[in-house]
Amino acid sequence: MISALIGRKLGMTGLFTSDGQHIPVTVIQAGPCVVTQIKRADTEGYSALQLGFGDKKSSRVNKPMKGHFKKSGERLFETLKEFRVDNPDDFEIGQEITLGQFAVGERVHVTGTTKGRGFAGTIKRHGFSRGPITHGSKSVRIPGSIGCSATPSKVIKGKKMPGQYGNARQTTKNLEIIDIREDQHLLMIKGAVPGSKSSLVMIQKSAYTK
Repeated sequence: MISALIGRKLGMTGLFTSDGQHIPVTVIQAGPCVVTQIKRADTEGYSALQLGFGDKKSSRVNKPMKGHFKKSGERLFETLKEFRVDNPDDFEIGQEITLGQFAVGERVHVTGTTKGRGFAGTIKRHGFSRGPITHGSKSVRIPGSIGCSATPSKVIKGKKMPGQYGNARQTTKNLEIIDIREDQHLLMIKGAVPGSKSSLVMIQKSAYTK
């Protein structure tokens, strides 16, 4: 069994438990994904499945990719991702992978691309505290001294500075599955996951157990 799936973040909402507790959840459209290629250790050097997710217009797919997709059916996919498996012979090209492998209460890792926030200062990017605002202060939001005086008289590598913030690949680990709506291909995961609305995410089972 494959322990991962491609999905799309739809947004956040909240669910109430039977005892009235409110739980914030992220709604993810997880799958269905289609096996577009099977890679085996004797041919490619490793065992993996290539999964396709989301539909793409025929006019936006080139001829080589159309030939690749034709092996798994008539659908043209927006996204392709590989996931390692131990038993590639248990799958076949064109097979549909759905939410049946997940269960409520399980823990998963969710990988996505964080929101890009452009060039940001140290307060927004690293959580620095601001300086005083009164008595003619001119250092309200500046980072302050970045050097080391005479020794070693240089800026140490890795110093937290203003710069590009966000738009980076990030994984949030051990998130709990609160609800599954398999007929709608929806996963309700407790808390927030990386990315903006409609962004692609990858969901992988965690080895974490309570």
